[in-house]
Amino acid sequence: MKKKLLAVLLAATMVTGLAACGSKDSQTAADSGTAAADTAAADSSAATDDSAGTTADSSDPWANVDTSEHVKITYMTTGDRPSGTEAKFEEMMTELNKILTEKVNAELEIYFIPWTDYLTNYNLTLAQMDGTVDLVGTGSDWLDAWPNSKNGAFLELSEDMLKTYAPKTWESVSPEHWDMCKYNGEIYMMPEDNYAQWVNHGFTYRLDWAKEAGLDKVDSWEDMTEYFRYVKEAYPDIIPWDSDGTHHTQLAGGWVASHTNFVALDGISSGALWGGTRDDLYTVVTPAYTDTDMMVEFAKTMKEWDEIGVWRTDVLNVGSTTNQDDYRVGKVAAEQHHTQTWTGLVSPTPQNKIYQDDPDAESGFFYFGQETGNVTAMTITHGAMAVSAGSANPERALMVYDLMRNDPEVYHLLCYGIQGVSWDLNDEGLRVEPEGYNNDTDNINGTTNYWWGRNDDLEIRSASMDWEKIDELYAEYDSLKIDYPYGQFIPEVDEIQAKISNVNETYVNYMKQIAFGKYTGTAEDIVAQMQAALKQAGIEEVTAELQTQLDAVYK
Repeated sequence: MKKKLLAVLLAATMVTGLAACGSKDSQTAADSGTAAADTAAADSSAATDDSAGTTADSSDPWANVDTSEHVKITYMTTGDRPSGTEAKFEEMMTELNKILTEKVNAELEIYFIPWTDYLTNYNLTLAQMDGTVDLVGTGSDWLDAWPNSKNGAFLELSEDMLKTYAPKTWESVSPEHWDMCKYNGEIYMMPEDNYAQWVNHGFTYRLDWAKEAGLDKVDSWEDMTEYFRYVKEAYPDIIPWDSDGTHHTQLAGGWVASHTNFVALDGISSGALWGGTRDDLYTVVTPAYTDTDMMVEFAKTMKEWDEIGVWRTDVLNVGSTTNQDDYRVGKVAAEQHHTQTWTGLVSPTPQNKIYQDDPDAESGFFYFGQETGNVTAMTITHGAMAVSAGSANPERALMVYDLMRNDPEVYHLLCYGIQGVSWDLNDEGLRVEPEGYNNDTDNINGTTNYWWGRNDDLEIRSASMDWEKIDELYAEYDSLKIDYPYGQFIPEVDEIQAKISNVNETYVNYMKQIAFGKYTGTAEDIVAQMQAALKQAGIEEVTAELQTQLDAVYK
């Protein structure tokens, strides 16, 4: 999901889009920032106790804010609109908006950006600056947070604004974390910094089948090779991993993480070519380009996987598969995705038929970086909420977000739906399905795609999840992790964008062949060709420029 290349490529086009809409739309980034700052002070003095929608309750953080005008706040998020559960979704939204109206005289509407060509449509919607959206789910490593901040799509959020209109959020975020949300000294987003999640990738695999192969568990790429070979021999009708052919850079990045102490810089390219090392974080290196022996070994291993039959022979032309769903029902032996996905696949949920059909079925997780203990916690701006610079009601948008993030009743509706309909609590305080629940029509969990302010203080654990296994893996990660070290580094790539694009395109074209073992000649030959092409494309010049910029921030 981390389309880093497209993220930086779109930054330049954003400028044109914003300028083109400027004459049509009266609300520009500068106007919004000024108006918001002015109204922050004006609202405090102009509010009256008897104004409609204004309350004088001393426990109300907005007691002195004039909310007499009812407004609609549109929240934009990536993902498809709920299908099959529309009725329960609308019921939830009705209940949610009753509460929002009571508390801040506002209602919420969700604007979904479907996954198909999502980043282009996301940026085009922002660029219109016509008040279409108010709250914007964003991310620095996959949703153009910094290019959009730089190009004026997001509103500058002053400390006074945040303290006045999002007081609980302001108090809950540390000064260090607010600093990580700044561009040129101004805050542009509110981080999701109180939610434990891991999106580092790896392979979910059938642990029971690994044990059949004589493996206690899969701890290395060598073990993974042995596992795949066994599956192909013992279950010849199964495609061990029915990849759709798009996982080439994830495989390569996983190999690098497992064989070095490389820490990638987010947001430069989809191939994550540049970064530091755990023992020298601020010296830029490019292992795929400089560590020839490691990459040759990767090419040999992937050729072996291809010969074993790990994937389809035409994997590069497949386009799409149902591998994850197939894993749930025992039709494949592995799923390559992030840890959060594994937490769902390892648990005996109704969707995971393998545990119902086979009482011996188990799922393990081989995470990339496992051999070297190379684990990096993701940036707190992987999921964040911004306010569109085109919003007509930025102050009320902040108030609504403060409730979405911090109010238990609002949070539980938004995340889980109506209690007693879409979820309930058992005697242990865990979330369960109510009597008469139908997953096809009643499931609201996750349908609002609220990935920009989740809060562990308000989360209710699902009783269907295998928390013993999940907590064990999370504890292992916590014992190994370093925090993402480049949170305050915002690369200026305009002058080197052409070279970055050429380098990344070259790398991806070669990696498609290498990562699926579809190259001709020897592993040594294909790696040498790739590295020569990367040099020609300008990888050394990009590395030098990134080093200069990194030095200016950290050295």
